[in-house]
Amino acid sequence: MSFREVNENDILKMWYECIDESYLCHLTDEDKKHDFKFDEFREKILKTSPKQNRKYIQKQLDFIYDEFMNYIIYINEKYYRNGFVDGVQMIMGCIQ
Repeated sequence: MSFREVNENDILKMWYECIDESYLCHLTDEDKKHDFKFDEFREKILKTSPKQNRKYIQKQLDFIYDEFMNYIIYINEKYYRNGFVDGVQMIMGCIQ
């Protein structure tokens, strides 16, 4: 079993989800300043779009948001997973 591979029920996935949940509970002012303000962008775009196109534009914006969030989740999990595995391999190398 390779810890670099993402599996549904592995310990690193559970750890990442726990870290993700606890991070959202402890946002600093600096974190909030860099928050992704998608809802504000969405509202501005919808306000300036013609009424006959709003449903289509709204659907496309929702699709963009979902795809972006899936990408961010994947990249973050991959980053943390590989960093953790690299750290463990360094420690194991020092012990041997």
